[in-house]
Amino acid sequence: MERRRGMGKTALLAVLCFCVRAAAGSDPEAEMNFEGIESKFSLRTPAEPDEDVCYLVPGQMDSLAQCNFNQTSKTFVVIHGWTVTGMYESWVPKLVDALYKREPDSNVIVVDWLVRAQQHYPVSAAYTKLVGKDVAMFIDWMEEKFNYPLNNVHLLGYSLGAHAAGIAGSLTKKKVNRITGLDPAGPTFEYADAPIRLSPDDADFVDVLHTYTRGSPDRSIGIQKPVGHIDIYPNGGGFQPGCNLGEALRLIAEKGFSDVDQLVKCSHERSIHLFIDSLLYEEKPSMAYRCNTKEAFEKGLCLSCRKNRCNNLGYKVNRVRTKRNTKMYLKTRAQMPYKVFHYQVKIHFFGKTSVTKVDQPFLISLYGTLDESENIAFTLPEISSNKTFSFLIYTEVDIGDLLMLKLQWEKDTFFSWSDWWTPFAFTIQRVRVKSGETQKKVVFCSRDGSSRLGKGEEAAIFVKCLEQPVSRKRGGAKKASKENSAHESA
Repeated sequence: MERRRGMGKTALLAVLCFCVRAAAGSDPEAEMNFEGIESKFSLRTPAEPDEDVCYLVPGQMDSLAQCNFNQTSKTFVVIHGWTVTGMYESWVPKLVDALYKREPDSNVIVVDWLVRAQQHYPVSAAYTKLVGKDVAMFIDWMEEKFNYPLNNVHLLGYSLGAHAAGIAGSLTKKKVNRITGLDPAGPTFEYADAPIRLSPDDADFVDVLHTYTRGSPDRSIGIQKPVGHIDIYPNGGGFQPGCNLGEALRLIAEKGFSDVDQLVKCSHERSIHLFIDSLLYEEKPSMAYRCNTKEAFEKGLCLSCRKNRCNNLGYKVNRVRTKRNTKMYLKTRAQMPYKVFHYQVKIHFFGKTSVTKVDQPFLISLYGTLDESENIAFTLPEISSNKTFSFLIYTEVDIGDLLMLKLQWEKDTFFSWSDWWTPFAFTIQRVRVKSGETQKKVVFCSRDGSSRLGKGEEAAIFVKCLEQPVSRKRGGAKKASKENSAHESA
């Protein structure tokens, strides 16, 4: 009874204060007004990660106790993107579950803006401002009423939700700790100003995964330009392995046409699953490498970890803040766990005559102390006599320290008259390999001093040199080092 009486007095005082402010001409909106909030804040539980069983309601202090909100733990706020069906997509409970497995005592809040998110895309895109405002008011309420530290708040936004998270971060009175953008939406945001999209200013630290940036900038599903402190482009950011036509046919055969939309979303949604991977496989973090362009990365020129040039992808990213956006690249597998091992391979092709060939297919096999990875296929855009070429290869297998490698020049799949009449072979003395994950460099030597490499012929075998040779041309080594640094720097 006493509690009810107290609440009545509080309500009466609030009305009196409102009247006084109104009479004085002050703006009642200056105080927190939660009536306009349409977004819902569902505190999911580890037991039911796919159900909205309890909502935190801004302005209603008892909702935190009712939902068992843990005020001493970190809070993850998950913001979904555009939806055709008006329902949560299957990744939401998977992310919730992974967050709880990694941080069992945390609070995982899913922001429900489904009604606004299922409109015509430009309409839903415009609604991100209001959703961001809702989230910001919710966070400010938590901070002001309960002294909840914003250093414990991590926003995770997917597609349009990434920009809603950015707007929320820009509107909170104090900065939140971190925002992770999971393939932020491209259309209407690629050329947008920072205040209405995700940007580095929206949190103490902003990391972004770009997984579907195909097409012209204004038509790309995912935003192409960097919008965080660290922007990671897995597999170049344009298309993800496993998201092809063959995979679509398999999906249709297994599940029918109901899940065909998964093909469209496959690369876009891969950003979420890469982050989930980083939560579940703590001991196997995927490594990303700083590079100016994906073309330089494909040449293996950027596998350096000096001066924060490499970083973990996902949850355990090292928080590096620079004046400029840092673009990073890596390769991944088609399925979880996504981690692969990166290698730069450098070969000097000797030839008695001057020959240049383009788009040549090769196979390389690596043998190490732990395992082996055979017949890794790669294509060199160009090879020429008496020139050195660098390229990137990667393997799903942890082969340990390298001991031996084989190199084979594959025969073209079609019949080539030029190769029939004018057979040609290069000779190779050494192969230099650098591991991105261990940063170790190994030089392999031909067992016969030099090995013949001809198209369609047997593989050339190289073993670890007994003594690792020292470059005689110091100036040349310095020049090469500068070139690599230029590619690696962001």
